[in-house]
Amino acid sequence: LKVNRTEEKTSYLRACALVEKQLYCACVSYFLCLRDMHISWLGGTAIKIQTKPFDTDITIIINPYKPVQGDFPRSLLSDIALFSARSHNTITLMGNPFLLETPGECEIKGVLVHGIEGKTPEEILFRIDSEHMSVAHLGSGKTPLGNQQIDALQGVDILILPVGGVDTYDAETATKIANMLEPRVIIPVAYRCDNDPKADPIETFLKEIGIPGEKTEKKVILKKKDLPQEETKIFVVSKE
Repeated sequence: LKVNRTEEKTSYLRACALVEKQLYCACVSYFLCLRDMHISWLGGTAIKIQTKPFDTDITIIINPYKPVQGDFPRSLLSDIALFSARSHNTITLMGNPFLLETPGECEIKGVLVHGIEGKTPEEILFRIDSEHMSVAHLGSGKTPLGNQQIDALQGVDILILPVGGVDTYDAETATKIANMLEPRVIIPVAYRCDNDPKADPIETFLKEIGIPGEKTEKKVILKKKDLPQEETKIFVVSKE
């Protein structure tokens, strides 16, 4: 009888520890869902993502290539810098950032980055996971996606999608890619602005995809808990 009671006590304590662990994980997940991710468009396919894993502010800069014309930052402070193509024509990056311009997967300061080789070896696509949200960046948007790229990016929360049709996907191709990847949020880039005056205007893509875009200021602020569940939402971000 004494042995049985000891076993019952041990089982009870184990069950309590399991419940405590589950409650802790649920609380952590809930508070992570309340955190913000800030995404800004710098022009072309250049993007700035601000996130805060482990209560530390992290700035990610993607494709900070100097444009031929138009306004663009001369320098940027960043913790992580991602390049979809090898090029020396970049702006000055301050802060001694971690650089990635090759395929591979790594975790930097609490941010998981997956560099995915495109259909041509010169093109790198990126998947970024932070704050319980996933972001896909389709590089320069010059080459179609194959099965390998679709498998790696399908179902991401946020899709950074080139749509301008000048050295990037046109509206029709961008719409097909959006339908394949089925993201919750689309942020179009590389449409007409002072850097790309010959690119298609954003209205061309919105008409093709048939979803009205929600215009924002110079950044979109997203929380996991606020992401759409059933439909895809498009944020048209003003160039920073």
